[in-house]
Amino acid sequence: MGVMHDNLLGPEPTLLPDRAEQQAAVDGGTDAAEVVATWPDFSEGWAILAERALANDETVAAYAYARTGYHRGLDQLRRSGWKGFGPVPWAHRPNRGFLRALAALGRAAQRIGETEEYERVRKFLTDSDPAAPGI
Repeated sequence: MGVMHDNLLGPEPTLLPDRAEQQAAVDGGTDAAEVVATWPDFSEGWAILAERALANDETVAAYAYARTGYHRGLDQLRRSGWKGFGPVPWAHRPNRGFLRALAALGRAAQRIGETEEYERVRKFLTDSDPAAPGI
């Protein structure tokens, strides 16, 4: 699937590599805890755990899960050529785990009163792709 690049002077969008086996496990209903125990670098699994914890008012656990998914995603973005800025398109399925973990981190940060982190995450998410689900 092609991703439109609007800013011809800016950096190219970063597209994380496909993780077909991990995505199939999640899509097939394998519990996210089992997925991350098998593939600890799979941000989408961490994002699912964070979102579940947020839904259950387990904010501290959500924060920890989201931060783990966020950091694992940053490592993968850097390996994929990301220089610390530029588009990370939501339309590219492998990017969604990182973006979901980032959004969950922002929600958890807001709940625990980490206003500066919340604002930083909100800006990072918007800068990555304004089409990504917000905080």
